[in-house]
Amino acid sequence: MSISNTTENTDTVTADHDHVIIFDTTLRDGEQSPGASMNLEEKLRIALVLEEMGVDVIEAGFPIASDGDFECVHQIAQTVKQSTVCGLARATKGDIDRCAQAIKPAASGRIHTFIATSPLHMEYKLMMEPDAVYQAIIDSVSHARNFTDDVEWSCEDGSRTDHDFLCRCVEAAITAGARTINIPDTVGYAMPEEFGALIAMVMNRVPNIDKAVISVHCHNDLGLAVANSLAAVSNGARQVECTINGLGERAGNAALEEIVMALRTRSDLMPYASRIKSEQIMRASRLVSTVTGFSVQPNKAIVGANAFAHEAGIHQDGMLKHSGTYEIMTPESVGLNESKLILGKHSGRHAFSEKLKELGYDLGDNAIHDAFKRFKDLADIKKEVFDEDLIALVDDEVVRANDHIRLKTLEIICGNVHAEPKATLSLDIDGQDMSCSATGDGPVDAAFNAIKQLFPHNATLKLYQVHAVTGGTDAQAVVTVRLEENGRSVIGQGANTDTMVASVRAYVNALNRLLIKREKKAPDVISA
Repeated sequence: MSISNTTENTDTVTADHDHVIIFDTTLRDGEQSPGASMNLEEKLRIALVLEEMGVDVIEAGFPIASDGDFECVHQIAQTVKQSTVCGLARATKGDIDRCAQAIKPAASGRIHTFIATSPLHMEYKLMMEPDAVYQAIIDSVSHARNFTDDVEWSCEDGSRTDHDFLCRCVEAAITAGARTINIPDTVGYAMPEEFGALIAMVMNRVPNIDKAVISVHCHNDLGLAVANSLAAVSNGARQVECTINGLGERAGNAALEEIVMALRTRSDLMPYASRIKSEQIMRASRLVSTVTGFSVQPNKAIVGANAFAHEAGIHQDGMLKHSGTYEIMTPESVGLNESKLILGKHSGRHAFSEKLKELGYDLGDNAIHDAFKRFKDLADIKKEVFDEDLIALVDDEVVRANDHIRLKTLEIICGNVHAEPKATLSLDIDGQDMSCSATGDGPVDAAFNAIKQLFPHNATLKLYQVHAVTGGTDAQAVVTVRLEENGRSVIGQGANTDTMVASVRAYVNALNRLLIKREKKAPDVISA
């Protein structure tokens, strides 16, 4: 790590001038996205991929939020060895004690504590006077230092905080022992020039600022999270808090892949670097998308399906002559492979396995065997199996092996000669096969009614969306559903050449995510 954590007798924390520390909060802030949820196994898988990528700090969760969150942070702290494992805590002893217990097994552990400092938040959310907030900063950071030398302090809503009060609080936090100071744009309000100037102001006015690393955590409400983060780096920030695919509350956070590749591609203007192995970006992006059920939009920078696609004739002509005409980075630099190998029913297991590796999947022998069988079944239906088909196939089955509810069989009767569509359904619910039939206004409604009979619940269907993975009548359908129950929102996805099977898989996937949500209690506002 480029940060040397201080002991009681050391005065200064330093970061390499040209090194930007990557602090990934996919597992904490990312999971706060409405509809996103991750279980312990999924969080561990993501944490290991982040570690392998070279992420400096992994914010693994908010331990006080629930027993499940605590266990996730604790298990990740036991497992991850190369990255610092961080837990979030409000400015209270209970939060900090719980966080300290969670990160205790870590080879390198950090407590990240925060409190709001803007006039709006102090008056209406905290209902505290500035002097009381100031004292809470000193008390919380001092208490956290009893457990670790690596303490980070955040001023929630920092971009809307009075400058004099902000500088006073930052100085106090550093004096109390914080070795990283995070200035968040919590509500995505700042403009790049404004936010860069804010960081420069803090760097120039806080007398002990040399004893801490300045971090930034920007939200994307105005689409400026990455721009604001880069402006902060240009003005002295040396840690960026970000997430895979820009996942996060409301419009999301600064996207890790965009920060990393901007620094790498424009090193002429920004002579800073991260330790991220960018060739693993696509692998991480696909894993997070699959686990959370949040699809990456096709035109998303770096990791979108169209990011390295060229359809216009002029562009194609330029690319054939020199790739640099329309590509400012290579597909290989983010983990893509330009190979257009088409798999079909005559392809062997070796070619199938190698193709999955190219696509960023590293499956065990048993998982490869099961996936290959499903691939062969799909290849018998489709003339050509494209990369998108393989991604949908693996994402829909392999990464969901531990679901409580699984589809066994489905039969649909519908059409204009039948009085009422009917669905006959069989589910495996925690190892028990259960079957029933139900009717509805249409085949989808009938199938969903059957699910409700077998697994009663009060969730409301808020979204049902279908899109084809590839072209043609034999294309796989990917179905997305969103369920809401008692203020909880979850997203489920399913894929199959049969749209009805994909629909049931998506609904069942959402129910499995809902079970995870039910185990979590809603914490207080934690949007720092």
